[in-house]
Amino acid sequence: MPMLKSEKTVADIDARDWKYEYGILRAEVNVARNSFTGVIPPEIGWLKALDMLDLSFNSFSGDIPQAICNLTNLEKLELSSNNLTGAIPLELNKLHFLSAFNVSNNDLEGPITTGSQFDTFDNSSFIGNPKLCGGMLSRYCNSAKAVHAPASTLSTDKCSEKVIFGVAFGQFFAFGVLLDQMVLSKLRFLQF
Repeated sequence: MPMLKSEKTVADIDARDWKYEYGILRAEVNVARNSFTGVIPPEIGWLKALDMLDLSFNSFSGDIPQAICNLTNLEKLELSSNNLTGAIPLELNKLHFLSAFNVSNNDLEGPITTGSQFDTFDNSSFIGNPKLCGGMLSRYCNSAKAVHAPASTLSTDKCSEKVIFGVAFGQFFAFGVLLDQMVLSKLRFLQF
């Protein structure tokens, strides 16, 4: 992994600067606004315990590395205001703890990952990427590039359709039986 150099040494770091949450030391990497260039090193995926990764406001270029999808504890991923290109990796929707995500102001393209927590992110997380498409941007993808929803989402949609159909059918059937009984009872009443 390429080394980042700093004027500070370990002896200069004050333990009071460490961030604690509920008594647990959080693993965070924040190198925002440092004028870093080049690609985001794929070795970043080795930092499996990472909770927060902020690489915003640098000059990183190239694709979002697939290795970021290995950061299964990641809660916040901030990649805004760089020169990133390519597509947003579909596997990012498997980062179930991800609650904050921002890739605005890059040059990303293609469909925005859907499903899981990605459906909850605000469209401001994606603005400034004129080649991105997806429902949350009101810029729909053409069918050739459209991302198919994960199988679990598709099966949930089909299940929902079946439930709606079943409820509607049941209501119409009950109404029909009730109407039939009313007509039959009226006919019996008229016969006497």
